[in-house]
Amino acid sequence: MSILKKLVTAIRGGAREVGEAIVDTNAIRILEQEIKDQERAIAKAKDSLTDVMADQSKTARQINALNDRVAEHEGYATQALEKGDEALALEVAEKIAEYENEKAELEPVLANYKASVASLKDQIRRAEKSIQEHKRELSVVKTTESVQKARVSVNESLSSNLSKTTAARDSLNRIKERQQRTEDKIKASEELNAEGSDKALKDKLAQAGIGETKTKANDILARLKDKK
Repeated sequence: MSILKKLVTAIRGGAREVGEAIVDTNAIRILEQEIKDQERAIAKAKDSLTDVMADQSKTARQINALNDRVAEHEGYATQALEKGDEALALEVAEKIAEYENEKAELEPVLANYKASVASLKDQIRRAEKSIQEHKRELSVVKTTESVQKARVSVNESLSSNLSKTTAARDSLNRIKERQQRTEDKIKASEELNAEGSDKALKDKLAQAGIGETKTKANDILARLKDKK
């Protein structure tokens, strides 16, 4: 494969990936729109179904009326025959034939209406089932998306807080170390000052049993002995 063909293939692949990314980003909105379109289509189909069912009912009533007329005129023809009026019976029979011919024309129409109603009902039922499945899928996707966003937000917040807490703890430890060092320096300074003062020397003399207080006590004791 030439370099040019490879380049064209790469561009096509990149374009497809970009297109898929756009579709994925808007998938929820696209599916919601498709559901709305399907619901509108079902609403129109139901309107059509009601029209067909109305025509079916009308045709069924016409056939029933023709059946009633046939039965009624068969009674008339029978009565005419009973009275020996065959010509009148024949005329009634011709009318019965008209009703039966009209009925024969309407019966296939009624059958077509019934088939159309059954087909439309089945299509609407399957379409409504499909919409319900799409709605469930959409609900799951939206819920999962919401939960995942919440989890990401919580994790980012926890990571941020953990980082802040770690930084604060490190800062606190540094403060403690500085305070301890300052305390150590203060104590060292106090010790140096104490060692360079008279008090330190007196304390050392007192510990050795040497000191101004002891010398005066011996002098006083000697003076008292002389008085005796």
